Amino acid sequence: MIPPNSTIGVFGSGQLGRMFAIAARTLGYRVQTFSPETDTPTGQIADKEIVSPYEDLDTVRKFAREVDVITFEFENVPFETVQAAAESADVFPRGEILHTTQNRLREKAFLSANNFPVTPFKKIASEEELRKVFAEFGAPCVLKTAGFGYDGKGQTRISAFGEIEKAFASLDGADAILEKFIDFEKEVSVVAARDRKGNCVNYGVFENSHSKHILDVSFAPANISKKIYDEAIEIARSVLENLDLVGVMCVEFFLTKDEKLLINELAPRPHNSGHLTIDACVTSQFEQQLRAVCGLPLGSTAQLKPAAMANLLGDIWLDREPNFARALENENVKLHLYGKIEPRKARKMGHLTALADSTSDAISRVRVARESL
Repeated sequence: MIPPNSTIGVFGSGQLGRMFAIAARTLGYRVQTFSPETDTPTGQIADKEIVSPYEDLDTVRKFAREVDVITFEFENVPFETVQAAAESADVFPRGEILHTTQNRLREKAFLSANNFPVTPFKKIASEEELRKVFAEFGAPCVLKTAGFGYDGKGQTRISAFGEIEKAFASLDGADAILEKFIDFEKEVSVVAARDRKGNCVNYGVFENSHSKHILDVSFAPANISKKIYDEAIEIARSVLENLDLVGVMCVEFFLTKDEKLLINELAPRPHNSGHLTIDACVTSQFEQQLRAVCGLPLGSTAQLKPAAMANLLGDIWLDREPNFARALENENVKLHLYGKIEPRKARKMGHLTALADSTSDAISRVRVARESL
């Protein structure tokens, strides 16, 4: 067990690390964050902010010697960085899990090999191969870079053969996969945590709506059948067990129109759709991550009330300063800002959470609050 007053290291310094650091400080832990940037959302909360490229392995090793355990807040940390850190401190989730989930091809291959339901996909190494697989799958399809993609980045929808040449050129030589397009009914996710002893807990199923590939609103409980609910929970638990994951993971699903779940992506850390757990659950996903990596007992995931979360993107700031007071006129709405200095279009600057007696009321409250900004 890593007891309170120990030091937790975090690779990455965005808003997920910030909310993790707040949870860690609440429980009496010290926090050091490592990233190439300064005055970051995590760095503003951490005891120490180490600013260095992830490729600076000497500084990485020094960082690891100064902390008691390490976790990360996003997937795009080089595998070599995690390996170097693991020489001096435990890293959770393990670097091998990071290596699998930070690359779409490796992730899909893992899921397929373990008989998890996934969208039909194939590796693409040439334009000729892309044409062949496109013909096999049928239009439309989605071409995705294998590595370092999030919020729709590195994705191109192909609806006709005439679009293939431009789509392949956009890869600029990067490894890629082609996925059959799924005309899904909705998107749902399960955030779950697993400790060092193999105990696993989950937060139920969140329902998610996106705008321009970025999560817009999440709410819980999701509007799904008990059958789908149980299947999603069981699939998520099995994924964590197969990976032997210690920490928090989000399993994102497509729910098809004929009531079938397909895994879209894995995220081996707290997830945007789980932000509502801060206000709506006994133990937030961030405190749960801390408990798991430190060897503490996992906390209750009980949800106190139906809840909805709405992302706040930089677009809101571009014309004028948001009217935060108006957004908070409803006493059941909570505001979370991430400390980012520069607002930009599509940049996640914060989120709002609303609690209510029903999910529909929670969604209405959080949307009204955001519009009043």
